[in-house]
Amino acid sequence: MIDSARHFRQRLEDFYRLQRRLLLATVLVSLVTVPIVALTMNLSVAGSVLVGSCAGLLYVRLLARSVARLSDQSRGLGRFQLIVPTLLVVGSAKLPQLDLLPAFLGFLLYKPALILQHVLDDR
Repeated sequence: MIDSARHFRQRLEDFYRLQRRLLLATVLVSLVTVPIVALTMNLSVAGSVLVGSCAGLLYVRLLARSVARLSDQSRGLGRFQLIVPTLLVVGSAKLPQLDLLPAFLGFLLYKPALILQHVLDDR
């Protein structure tokens, strides 16, 4: 019993370590992408990408919290994190300064970070 509790704690620590690395990789990808967009496009588009990448960070954080709460009694992931992309779309419709496509692409920056994290883990 003590060994299984220790194993569970170790797995939970591994999960939290992976979560921190994924969030850091997302921040790094965003910090590289936003200035490139600002230089190649304009500041308005870069601002939309920045807002979208912040929404992506929030989405990943909420998803990780939902995954951490999984147990034998729970049936699946919560749906609360789906509010983030919905608010991003609604916000881009209501705010003229926020462009939908760049904001959505910024939101998806967590995906290259996820791929980067997987590649780095394989080494």
